[in-house]
Amino acid sequence: MPRPKSILWVDDEVEGLAPHRRFLESQGFAVAQAAHGDDALALLRRQPYSVVLLDEQMPGRRGLELLGEIRAIDPAMPVVMVTQSEDEVTMREAIGVEVDDYLVKPVHPRQILSVVTRLLEGDRIRQQRLSRDFVTRFRELEARRGTALGWREWAELVAELAQWEVRLAAANEPGLCEALRNLQVSLRKDFTEFMRRNYSKWLASPEGDRPPLSADVGAEFLVPVLQNSGRVLFLLIDCLRLDQWAALRDLITPLFDVEESHYYSILPTATPFARNAIYSGLFPMEIAARHPDWWGSAADEESLNAHEAELLTEQLAELVGKPVPVRYEKIFTAADGADLLRRLPAHLAQDGVTALVFNFVDQLTHGRSESAILYEVARDADALRGLTRTWFERSPVLAALQEAERRGVPVLLTTDHGSIHCESPTTVYAKRDATANLRYKFGEDLRAEHPEEAILVEDLKAWGLPALGLGVRLLLATEDRFFVYPTKLREYQARYRGSFLHGGVSPEEVILPVALLTPRVSAGAGRPGGPR
Repeated sequence: MPRPKSILWVDDEVEGLAPHRRFLESQGFAVAQAAHGDDALALLRRQPYSVVLLDEQMPGRRGLELLGEIRAIDPAMPVVMVTQSEDEVTMREAIGVEVDDYLVKPVHPRQILSVVTRLLEGDRIRQQRLSRDFVTRFRELEARRGTALGWREWAELVAELAQWEVRLAAANEPGLCEALRNLQVSLRKDFTEFMRRNYSKWLASPEGDRPPLSADVGAEFLVPVLQNSGRVLFLLIDCLRLDQWAALRDLITPLFDVEESHYYSILPTATPFARNAIYSGLFPMEIAARHPDWWGSAADEESLNAHEAELLTEQLAELVGKPVPVRYEKIFTAADGADLLRRLPAHLAQDGVTALVFNFVDQLTHGRSESAILYEVARDADALRGLTRTWFERSPVLAALQEAERRGVPVLLTTDHGSIHCESPTTVYAKRDATANLRYKFGEDLRAEHPEEAILVEDLKAWGLPALGLGVRLLLATEDRFFVYPTKLREYQARYRGSFLHGGVSPEEVILPVALLTPRVSAGAGRPGGPR
């Protein structure tokens, strides 16, 4: 039940409160008064109030001494401390016992109204404003459907939608969330056609107007930071969507000034291709030509990311014109994270690049399809965001960021690809040697039952990919689709519908955050561990 719009004012100087009481009553509040703490507790046991205004200095027990008993009667009761003292000790004591607000006498009636309104109606007022803002913006975004957007406009649009997704979910606005999801669904189809038309053109004209791609992250984002500061923490969280990044950002801003940009993952949007491109500065076709022994076969994905440290070292030496010290670590488990944090201070004390890869989000995304428990706790995008945030708050990632901030080391934080919540099966036909991925497949005679549901790539070279044998093609799933074979149709549909997958073409997989984090406290300014 909603609380009544009522105030209990506990103050031994009741005569002086009459003007305040009349003003608050004119604003629709019922105001009860108590001159002593025991009277106030008796009233609270008799009925609930919207808020308690509690004088600190009263005969008998102080206001702060009453607070525990008030909380015992009603833990959710908002309490505003009102005191004549501006003493810092009193203020700190009030904050320490978690009063909801703090006022110093003399107080103006409108000042009280402002505090009470914020406590009682702040969430509703903010929610109403959020709803109005979204409805206005939604109409503008709807009008852009079907229009010819460039790569910059796509990145800005998708990033904005991710922000709205987080804000509306936090405000518990299911109707507006559903409208947003419907808009995202319609935009995925437009994005598919945008990528189908433009991706190979970007690769054919690298100096033309195109987005930064995975292979450009080193040159465009990492090297400028390195050259400016001499040292940098290069932090990659595998499989991080823009909405997940938006949910984490406020945990980072107390430590760093955040300068956010975006880049496009190469295709397929999968770790063996996208992350290798980041660390090498090369497209897969170029990696295979330069290091044929490292690349191996696309069917053997486990071996394809075995040389990231060497690739990063090679890329940085070419871009900077001299060898750059690189310290590279990949973190899979909690034990890996604890070991890393013991070594990290020594890493960050040195010039060059400390490159860390954190695999938890990718493991969570993959494991969700295989574990009934994970599926339940990460049932949809909202739940996946929440689980990602919970992990991040206690993760070695945040601990590593805190260490970098303490030492004044700038951080470049990014990911290699996102993921998409897949609901729509697409039947494909292929020979036995086709790769097993659910969002992309390499193989001979590949085709989708409905060609409009996938992108078929016959010229792998034009898409930056090495030739994988005569007649081998690439099939990329689009929108929220996943591939199923006609012989195992029901099994695959039941097993993978609702999974978060990657490797295909969707805004959630392709458009990614890259953030420069500059420590808010400069290194060496009295901070332990800062350079001298």
